[in-house]
Amino acid sequence: MSTAAVHSLWTNAADPIAKIGAPKIEYGQLSPTLIVLGAALVGVLVEAFVPRKSRYYAQVFVSVVALCAAFAAVVALASDGYGTTKAHIAAMGAIAVDGPSLFLQGTILLAALVGLFTFAERRLDPAAHGNRVDSFAAQAASVPGSDSEQAAVKAGFTTTEVFPLLLFAVGGMLVFPSANDLLTLFVALEVFSLPLYLLCALARRKRLMSQEAAVKYFLLGAFASAFTLFGIALLYGYAGSVSYGRIAQVVDGTVTGIDPALADTMGSDALLLIGGAMIVMGLLFKVGAVPFHMWTPDVYQGAPTPVTGFMAAATKVAAFGALLRLLYVVLPGMRWDWRPVMWAVAIITMLGGAIVAITQTDIKRLLAYSSIAHAGFILAGVIATSKDGVSSVLFYLAGYSFVTIGAFAVVTLVRDAGGEATHLSKWAGLGRRSPLVAAVFAVFLLAFAGIPLTSGFAGKFAVFKAAADGGAAPLVVIGVISSAIAAFFYIRVIVLMFFSEPKPEGPTVAVPSPLTMVAIGVGVAVTLVLGVAPQYFLDLASQAGVFVR
Repeated sequence: MSTAAVHSLWTNAADPIAKIGAPKIEYGQLSPTLIVLGAALVGVLVEAFVPRKSRYYAQVFVSVVALCAAFAAVVALASDGYGTTKAHIAAMGAIAVDGPSLFLQGTILLAALVGLFTFAERRLDPAAHGNRVDSFAAQAASVPGSDSEQAAVKAGFTTTEVFPLLLFAVGGMLVFPSANDLLTLFVALEVFSLPLYLLCALARRKRLMSQEAAVKYFLLGAFASAFTLFGIALLYGYAGSVSYGRIAQVVDGTVTGIDPALADTMGSDALLLIGGAMIVMGLLFKVGAVPFHMWTPDVYQGAPTPVTGFMAAATKVAAFGALLRLLYVVLPGMRWDWRPVMWAVAIITMLGGAIVAITQTDIKRLLAYSSIAHAGFILAGVIATSKDGVSSVLFYLAGYSFVTIGAFAVVTLVRDAGGEATHLSKWAGLGRRSPLVAAVFAVFLLAFAGIPLTSGFAGKFAVFKAAADGGAAPLVVIGVISSAIAAFFYIRVIVLMFFSEPKPEGPTVAVPSPLTMVAIGVGVAVTLVLGVAPQYFLDLASQAGVFVR
């Protein structure tokens, strides 16, 4: 071999290396996510270097500042036109910066901020050994009931790791609805699921039940993640790409420049249908739609109540955002295939959630089944496949998330000797013992039921109207029937609180610190404002209702 030949080999090999460009990352447009994840890392460092006594204050400060700063960044991006005219794909095709993603990110950040206040509450339980205690285990690693646990309680330990975990979860949730390729979607799914699995296991009271809830959630969540990942592999085999835009082009048949190696499998409808179904299945699991809802009541009941409230609100927002983007951006050409399936899922979710909720005797399980029914109502808006459908779902999610966090915050207040009194029989006569708490909870229940002048009514009206305009009128009829069934058990709780005699050994209502008061107050305010004057927010949602392709 001559030197010239060797030299030509060298230059050929060196050519492509010169062409690898530096990644082009729009840091400003990704700033909400980066701020939250950066603060989560700061929180990890706080755990490592700040003395135990001051950790709680440092963590709460870092978390509040980060969530406020990230929300300010979202507002800045939206006012700069990234939600409408400047909407585009950032981070080399990985993240979409557009109306729905900014709207949902703002909702998630505000919900997380309100949820954070319930996490930071330390006045509900009486002080143990002179130390204030919160809802989380003193030392998560100690075996329930062991000597090491008692020693940890006596020493006044607190699990301040919950704050960085919350921030990591929020970081994943911010990416999830704005992911623009399937791998980013999967990474975001894992980033927000894993912290939630941990948070579910950290209850201070009823620790075994809490750990059981976390294990159930983890096992079922791992199944759902595996389905999602398998679906991603099949869709990649179908389209030769994980990018949303490219897959949509292959579905439509408008694709150009096909790699000959992929030409054989490309366009195989079996891969598309099975892969799409598996990814949608993973998302429906996160949303808690029937038949993938089995984890919801157990996890909601076992997890610490602040975590349940945060999870019920923020996870739904993130998962519905991702589901909307998948169905509207990747698979719009498959509408005739996925709409009938979604019809069926929405119907059994609405009816299943509402009917099973009637039989519940535990307030947290009741709220869990009610959240399943709400997933069905939101799916009605997803099925509409119109701009109104998107904006109605966005509006519903915004209203629903604050009501949910507020309702679970009220649940943390009603306590007896064993911690929270979640059994419904204990709530009897609550309206006579503490009328204000019962009245606030009644407002939340009426909002869940969709009574006029609450956010629930405005949201349901918007979703059902979009569905009816989209040709899904029978679905709306079933939705209204389910709402009527659901109204029965919400109003039953109100009757129980106000019209039955309080038991002498009944629970007491703890007086919270201003933190929980703010969380509940925000919930009531959002409920009433979105119920009485929803127009501004409906307009905001309809401006944000267009996905970037």
